[in-house]
Amino acid sequence: MKWNLRLAAAQRGIWKASELQRMLAERGLVISVGKMSGLWSGNPVSIKLSDLDALCAVLDCGIEDIMSPEPGTFALPGTQAESQAATGGVRPEVTPKRRDGRSLPPA
Repeated sequence: MKWNLRLAAAQRGIWKASELQRMLAERGLVISVGKMSGLWSGNPVSIKLSDLDALCAVLDCGIEDIMSPEPGTFALPGTQAESQAATGGVRPEVTPKRRDGRSLPPA
């Protein structure tokens, strides 16, 4: 998903994260400066649906204005032949490791 909050806000005349933060607070959604910075300038890892709903209400927009799908950026599970072709048909060797950090005894 592509995060377009900044563009959606700019289209509505909101140019600063602090201005949007104040508008959200007026609607009852208090967002910390750090969280607002992450929403404004980046791709948030997660967001509550209620927060997303508040953003849409304040910006008077739909979810499609804030987020848009990018289907080409996520590889769907393909056939086994496709995955083997990508790795050259050779699987990398997996070496088990102990949880306590100690090395395994020699083989």
